[in-house]
Amino acid sequence: MDGTGMNKKFAATIVTALAAVVPAKAADVFIPEAPVLTSETSIYDWSGFYIGIGGGTGYVLDEISSPVLGSTISGWGGQGYFGKVQVGYDHMFSNGFVVGAQLVGRYGDINTSASIPLVAVSTEIKGDYGFDAIARLGYAVTPRTLAYVMGGYSWQNFELSSTLPGLSSEWSDSGYVVGFGLETAFRNGWTWGGSYRFSKYSGTNIGPLGGIEVNPAVHSFHSSINYRFGGGPSDVTREPVNYDWTGLKIGGAISGGVALNKVNGALGLFSIDSLATEGFLGEVTLSYDREFGANSRWVFGAQLAAQFIEASSSSTVAGVTLRAEAENFGFDALLRGGYKLNDYTLGYVIGGYTWQEVTASLSFPALAVTEGLNGFTIGTGTELALNERLTGFIEYRYTMYEDFDLGVVANVESSSHTVRVGAKWKLF
Repeated sequence: MDGTGMNKKFAATIVTALAAVVPAKAADVFIPEAPVLTSETSIYDWSGFYIGIGGGTGYVLDEISSPVLGSTISGWGGQGYFGKVQVGYDHMFSNGFVVGAQLVGRYGDINTSASIPLVAVSTEIKGDYGFDAIARLGYAVTPRTLAYVMGGYSWQNFELSSTLPGLSSEWSDSGYVVGFGLETAFRNGWTWGGSYRFSKYSGTNIGPLGGIEVNPAVHSFHSSINYRFGGGPSDVTREPVNYDWTGLKIGGAISGGVALNKVNGALGLFSIDSLATEGFLGEVTLSYDREFGANSRWVFGAQLAAQFIEASSSSTVAGVTLRAEAENFGFDALLRGGYKLNDYTLGYVIGGYTWQEVTASLSFPALAVTEGLNGFTIGTGTELALNERLTGFIEYRYTMYEDFDLGVVANVESSSHTVRVGAKWKLF
């Protein structure tokens, strides 16, 4: 996928997130007379059945090894988008804890590819349809918002197509899925939710004599709108948080994610859609937000962040090793705009400038290139007021970096996809 097509698809995803952040317009189409939930002492009743629709973006990392060819790729990555339908049931206890189960059906196009035009060789692995059977445990962290963790069974169909004879194949794979998320009620029967999920599959052997072993893993970010039958106020009560979003804040976050590196060989000799790295980062932030007007629900702000990142991957083909690393420090300078779903829940979009140091190296010819790359970041998230000074948030970000050259051998196009979980403390 070229940069323009990727950006257009990503822009469509952000538009979808914005529609969720500003639910009043969309929800009016369905239930124009339903009242907006406000900061009441009654906790939302999460008990009962629900149905939902949604979608998201996903990133696959295929670990590929072939002893016959002397090749190993720790991260052959790809990306794409999917839609989903879901049905589930939750039960809320009097202490605010919620247990439930969920069945999710997915259909999309998450794929990765590589090609060698000189000899007319191309290969693609695509994950198209699948389902998850999930159990989840949550807690009503505010009267209208549920935070939860999840885990369960995942099934996925994969297709491998190649111009190499005998290599094309289709198979289904079982594995596990784990994740976490938030769900917020914005009308009596309607909720919006976002979650991060990691799925790991058992893998398969492809080709003559099991010549190639493929072990897929998928990182995905989900967004959905749900209708809950009988949703509304419950008998469980809690005093709402009276939070003023205006102020200076310090914060911190941890994050996991994937960096995708498209490698284009010199003179067009080869192209690898994405050599992927996965890893973790920690960051500290300084931010300022301003809530506009006594009756306005809009919040705008700015944020500076310093990060430490540790992510790497390597690939060995015919005795030559290519290693990619994102490590050491980076920083962001970002702006954000948000809409209060209620007095203590903010849905927002965020974007701005990013800088990060990356390193790429080849074992033959022996060379290593370290570059400080400029980039732009865009994302979306939900932030919750836990008391009058403390907030917590979950956030997805996409970052596109400028290209850099690996000597005269190849050009590298890098992007990253991360999910953050963090907290902020309001100084004043």
